Amino acid sequence: MAAELGLPVRSVHRRGIRWRFTTLYAGLFLASAVAMLVVVGLVAGGTYRAAPAPGSRPGALPPAVQERIASLEHQLAQAHDRQVDQLLLGSAAGLVVMGLLSVAVGWYAAGRVLRPLRAMTAATRHLSADSLHERLAVPGPHDELRGLGDTIDELLERLEQAFAAQRRFVADASHELRTPLATMRASVEVALAKPGPVPEQTRTMAHRITAELDQIEQLLGGLLVLARAQHGVPLPDSELVALDALTADALTERAATAAAKRLVVDTDGNGVGPGVWVCGSRTLLRRMADNLIDNAIEHNRPGGWIRVATDVEAADVRLVVENGGPLLTGDQVAQLARPFRRLGAERTGGGSGAGSGLGLSIVAAVAEAHGGTLDLRARTEGGLRATVTLSRAAAEEVAA
Repeated sequence: MAAELGLPVRSVHRRGIRWRFTTLYAGLFLASAVAMLVVVGLVAGGTYRAAPAPGSRPGALPPAVQERIASLEHQLAQAHDRQVDQLLLGSAAGLVVMGLLSVAVGWYAAGRVLRPLRAMTAATRHLSADSLHERLAVPGPHDELRGLGDTIDELLERLEQAFAAQRRFVADASHELRTPLATMRASVEVALAKPGPVPEQTRTMAHRITAELDQIEQLLGGLLVLARAQHGVPLPDSELVALDALTADALTERAATAAAKRLVVDTDGNGVGPGVWVCGSRTLLRRMADNLIDNAIEHNRPGGWIRVATDVEAADVRLVVENGGPLLTGDQVAQLARPFRRLGAERTGGGSGAGSGLGLSIVAAVAEAHGGTLDLRARTEGGLRATVTLSRAAAEEVAA
């Protein structure tokens, strides 16, 4: 779930608020200590004045005695000044030590205060669509942090119910929505199969209705794939899949369509290389490859070109489909992976959702369902480069 929420700088923010708490604690302590030191300095720093001896008056004592008294008063004043200086110096040294200690204590206290928040953040980060049943269950007294944890738990409960409702819809929609379409198609076929001549107008309308039903079924199939991939429905028939062979099959099936547009299909160079294995749903991965190639064929110039390559880089597998075509802007490319977004009215029906505005949306959703990504980039010479990155299957699984 955290990946869905997108929190790339949590640790920096957490350290930042901890430092702010520490600075606040230390600042308040130092301000209080400085104020106390100023008061001590003002009280103790007054000029020392010796009280006159009882019964003595100026001029009543001999000059030698007066000189001796003055000398003693001067020595006492100097001793007082030294004591004040030592007091201030000791207080300043103590202030420095206590300032450093206050930073350490403030850091520890801030960590203690923020510990439940860090625990909630870590627990939330590891939640996903498949673990929404888990709860934070924050322990401790009923304070603000406990209230925050309870609020997040209530939100998770609502999200779990929403995801469950979406899964039920995806599970039921295929049968519930395809059945009326099948009934309509059967009715049209029965009408055409009746004995006797069928009026040409009726036959034309029947073919038109059949074509529209095909479009609706294609759109429905694309929507179901998109919903299943986006809403955390468990991947069907998960297995080891050779992405290179799967992509080659998709290219072979579309060879006639590409030839009709006089497109040059390039699989040389890196090409559809051997041994590119991933773990996932063969059905969904095939739909992903179909949509990428359909998109490259549909939105290409007659006599253009398509380049398809699969390769392995470290622990990742990449499927790259490039095609020539008109120049695209960054804003246009950013819209391509959104459902029902088309760049031109020329986009017409394709068997895998290309003409419904769902083609690349399905690719992105399937890639995400397999823990991968789809990257779309406009080529400077015109056309589009689509790169799907998936996790490579473990060598032990492939060997087995």
